[in-house]
Parts: sequence; C-alpha cells; structure tokens
Amino acid sequence: QVQLVESGGGLVQAGGSLRLSCAASGFIFSRHGMGWFRRAPGKEREFVSAIDWSGGSTYYAHSMQGRFSISRDNAKNTVYLQMHSLKPEDTAVYYCAADSSEFRLQPPTRAGEYERDNWGRGTQVTVSS
Repeated sequence: QVQLVESGGGLVQAGGSLRLSCAASGFIFSRHGMGWFRRAPGKEREFVSAIDWSGGSTYYAHSMQGRFSISRDNAKNTVYLQMHSLKPEDTAVYYCAADSSEFRLQPPTRAGEYERDNWGRGTQVTVSS
C-alpha cells in the first residue's frame, strides 16, 4: 500500500529556511503527481504546493509563491519542499499526499481530491518570531 513519510521539520527562526522531504513507497512514484499541504492549529488543512509526475509543472498557493519550491527525484522516490523566508504564520504540520491518478497533467490542489490512504503522517514546522 501507499506509504509516505515526511521528514525535515523542526524549529526555525523567522526568516530561516527548511527543506522537507517525503519518501514514497508502495506505488510507482514516477507516474503520480504529489502535493504538499499544511494544517495550522485551529485551522483547516490548506494547499501549499503540488508537482506533476514528471516534475515539469509545479503549483503553489499564492502566499507561498516565491518563498517555497517543490521538486522531486523520481530515482529516489522522494518529493521535496524547500522553504525560505519562513514566517511565524507558516507554523503548521506539513503533509505530503500522492495523487491516485497516473500521468495527470495537473495534480490536485484540493485536499479532498487526494484519497484518504494516500497521505503521510506529517512533520511539524515551527517558526519562532
């Protein structure tokens, strides 16, 4: 079955950087788009970024544009989220998710479009002011 394991979270000061990783297994990674989402305390899960199966197309939430960068290494079955200029409001648990469709031109940007079993457990990112 699909397994996604996030790592790389931690505590960082405002203005700092972190790189999150999501190691995937249990499916043919190179055929599926991937998404990153986050959930801050007391808030709904929100879209952060997504990347298509090839890595050729990327998508970002408006507030992350220019600060975050998504990439993937299909040889390592891993998707990354590089985060710069972090702000306290970026504090959240970050999750990766796998699109169940193969070779989709644009991966989903809504959490509800990812199947329930295609999510990792998340990694905590805390940005101090």
